[in-house]
Amino acid sequence: MASRTLDMPAPPAIAGRAPLTVLWAEMDELTPRQLHDVLRLRVDVFVVEQACAYPEIDGRDPAARHLLLSAPSESGEGEAELAACLRLLRPAAPGAPLRIGRIVVAPAWRGTGLGDYLMRAALAEARRIAPDSPQALSAQAHLTAFYSGHGFVPVSETYLEDGIPHVDMLRDPACHDT
Repeated sequence: MASRTLDMPAPPAIAGRAPLTVLWAEMDELTPRQLHDVLRLRVDVFVVEQACAYPEIDGRDPAARHLLLSAPSESGEGEAELAACLRLLRPAAPGAPLRIGRIVVAPAWRGTGLGDYLMRAALAEARRIAPDSPQALSAQAHLTAFYSGHGFVPVSETYLEDGIPHVDMLRDPACHDT
C-alpha cells in the first residue's frame, strides 16, 4: 500500500508554527531519516523520559502502518522535525482487533491538540483498512480518560507492563464518534 497524505482535515493550526505534514506509510516506504526519527522519538519518550528499559524495537514495525506528523525544520533547511507519530497493526484474522500503538507526541508539541488529532486519524485509517474490526490499545492507566473520549472502553484491570500501569481498551467498530 503506497504512502499517502491523510484524507481528513489538516492537523490543528498551532500559533507561531508552520503547518504540519501528515503522512501514512508502510515502514519500507519511510526514508531512512524518517524511520530514524520515529525510532528516536519513541526511545526518547518511552525509554528515556519514562525511565523504562524495554525492547522498543519489537519486530512489529515492518508489518505496521505508520502515521507521521512533521514540521519543517526551524531554519527552513534540512530535515523536517517529527512532532508526533503512531502505528497501526492490522488484524491477525477477520474480526480480530486492529491494534493502535506507539502513540507519541514530542515534548515540544504537547498541549497543542496533536494527541486528539492522532487518534482521529488512526480511527479513520482503521475504519478504512479494517472496517469490521474493533480497535484495541494498551493504554497507560493515567490516559484511560483520554482514550475513553475516543470511544474506547477498559477491558482489563490495571496491570504493570514494563513497570508502568496499563489498561487494555477496546473500541467497537460500529462506533464512529471521534
